[in-house]
Amino acid sequence: METSLDSTQSVAIDSGLGPLLSKNASIVHLSSAAPRWSDFAAPAPGTVVNVFTEKDVAETVKYCIANNITFLAQSGAHGWATTFRIGQQDVTINLRGLNTVTFDQCNEASPTITLGGGSIISEVIAVADANGAHVPTGNCNCVGALGAILGGGVGHLMGLYGLGVDNLVTLNLVNAEGELLTINPAQHPDLWWALRGAGPNFGIVTSATIKAYPRADRSVWTGSLIFTPDKIEQIVSTINDLPLLAPMSIFLYFATSGAPNYTPTVVVAPFYAGPTSDAETAFASILALGPVVNAMQRYPYTQANFANDPLCGKGGRKPSYGSGLSQMDPATWRSIWNEYVSYVANPAVGNSSVFAECYSFETAKQFPDSSSSYPFRSTIKYTTLVNNWYTDASLDPVAEAFGIKIRELWRSTDGLKENSTYINFAFGDEPLETVYGDNVGKLQDLKRKYDPRGRFNQWFPLT
Repeated sequence: METSLDSTQSVAIDSGLGPLLSKNASIVHLSSAAPRWSDFAAPAPGTVVNVFTEKDVAETVKYCIANNITFLAQSGAHGWATTFRIGQQDVTINLRGLNTVTFDQCNEASPTITLGGGSIISEVIAVADANGAHVPTGNCNCVGALGAILGGGVGHLMGLYGLGVDNLVTLNLVNAEGELLTINPAQHPDLWWALRGAGPNFGIVTSATIKAYPRADRSVWTGSLIFTPDKIEQIVSTINDLPLLAPMSIFLYFATSGAPNYTPTVVVAPFYAGPTSDAETAFASILALGPVVNAMQRYPYTQANFANDPLCGKGGRKPSYGSGLSQMDPATWRSIWNEYVSYVANPAVGNSSVFAECYSFETAKQFPDSSSSYPFRSTIKYTTLVNNWYTDASLDPVAEAFGIKIRELWRSTDGLKENSTYINFAFGDEPLETVYGDNVGKLQDLKRKYDPRGRFNQWFPLT
């Protein structure tokens, strides 16, 4: 539903904040001016500030602090947590205008990329590829690049280069006083630790520099393998036993064929950053299971994430539930399949899917657990997600019940000592320990130090 702010506060924000912003920035008093990937429990601000410079962000934060206005920063707007508390008296800071991406090759052996806080993954990949390099990112082209990284930053290339947080070089941050700071291992090292895993709790990252990796052949081998449902136990067992080498990742999807029939389908999506012959050898055990469709081929680096492009559309209701696993249990996945088939028998939820992302942690584990606030590099091996997708709000209870049911099935055989979930895949009802692990206490101490008034309190808040 479209909403707008009352005229008195609109005029006050326009006259009070407007003159402080750069000429290309703008203020809009409609919540639809900052659309989100999911409308389920979505922020509904009365005001959206479209910033264009890092100083715009700082001025907006200072204005909101001075006027006791709650605010939220967003870039790709794909975070779906139910922890957002943004309403008509509040402000969304839209970072998309900060989308400049610059390749720095002063040191040819160790180049870097500097990206604005509003840059999305496809923009970062395009610049890296144009300059003959890989850069570790998430796997959805439309997602905010830094939003994905600050939660940890899993992705197809992490086996080669480590987690996104392992590749940050420096961060520019607007803090809880509206000051623009540079954060790196030498400047504010405790904030440097905290931001890399719990970033949104400590400020708004307006730009960052990350490592890039020169690579002559940047193409990848990927695509889809479709299997009949009787192979589910074999698939899961084979993935569980698969040695995930540095160039590898593999996804397992329960999805449908889409309209009009919405036929439940078992899809496996291998990924290999290297020669096709090496890829086929690495995934020989999967290929030997006999897919009924084999759509694997080579793609240029700029198309490495093409399979997720259909998921990028904003709008619709998408309450999503994730869980971390250290193992995949065949019987559990059979039960999940049965639940999924029953659920998508209703075509109104037929675009929903269930999947697991399986990555190589070979390089990530070379960094100690204490190197950043991302807590699970030694424990979570697979990240899973229920991706509900529908438009009728009356289906919310059914979708939530389905998501909770599948999450409980995963947790029942996850092989972990404690429930653990990659924060970027969490729903919002989890205890803090589930997304921050053993780092909760240290993070809360740093929160009291750097944001004692809890001004950054929207993303799994630590206060």
